[in-house]
Amino acid sequence: MKKILMVLTSVSEIGDTGEKTGYNVAEAARPWKVFKDSGHFVDFASIQGGQPPQDEVDSDDPIQVAFTKDEATRAGLYNTARVDVVNPDQYDAVFLVGGHGTMWDFPDSEGLQNLVASIYDAGGLVGAVCHGPAGLVNVELANGLRLVEGRKVAAFTNDEEVAAGKDKVIPFFLADRLEEQGATHVFADVFEEKVVVDDRLVTGQNPASAAGVAKEMEKLFAKVIHQEKTEEQHETEALRAEKNAKKAVAEGTEH
Repeated sequence: MKKILMVLTSVSEIGDTGEKTGYNVAEAARPWKVFKDSGHFVDFASIQGGQPPQDEVDSDDPIQVAFTKDEATRAGLYNTARVDVVNPDQYDAVFLVGGHGTMWDFPDSEGLQNLVASIYDAGGLVGAVCHGPAGLVNVELANGLRLVEGRKVAAFTNDEEVAAGKDKVIPFFLADRLEEQGATHVFADVFEEKVVVDDRLVTGQNPASAAGVAKEMEKLFAKVIHQEKTEEQHETEALRAEKNAKKAVAEGTEH
């Protein structure tokens, strides 16, 4: 079982428009289901801590309904930890959930930047979907490079911002900012699913890509788990061989 930390925005309003926002429930619920169905542990954190704001729940989506009614999830969301007090050593992966609010509080959160960098530097996975990749902006790794530098990434596109009517409201175009930091933005048509895997970084373009990001992360987890089991088996065989050798020496001495 692996431990995944899902990080949510604490911003409840889109700019100064008065329009309510929060984390995108679909982008949290669908990955949550993938991780839970695989037997992994999911925890929650947010930029400011406490109960994060959420966008509207689609009552016709059984996965979103299950997510909002799950007792463990409700308890975890009731009082999330602030990202700057989370111990990254406790987690094997971090998943950055989207929602337009992330554009205002993810990029400048040193706590989030340190958390993402620490998990990645320790060999963990980093996943992000839609506007969640705003949390990849300004993340610097131990080697001095930006996390997205030289990597292929997916994120909400400029055309999707226009289609959503938010292009005049957002503080910057996310796809452009990622490319400014050295990433190659890979995208599909507006609102079509697109998931990109680059080493241990998995990103998705929009809500339709949320489950796909989690599934690709799950594939990476499976490789890690297989490797861990193989190493454990080799260690066991080595110990058994050492024990048998000592036993043979002892029996030879007795004779």
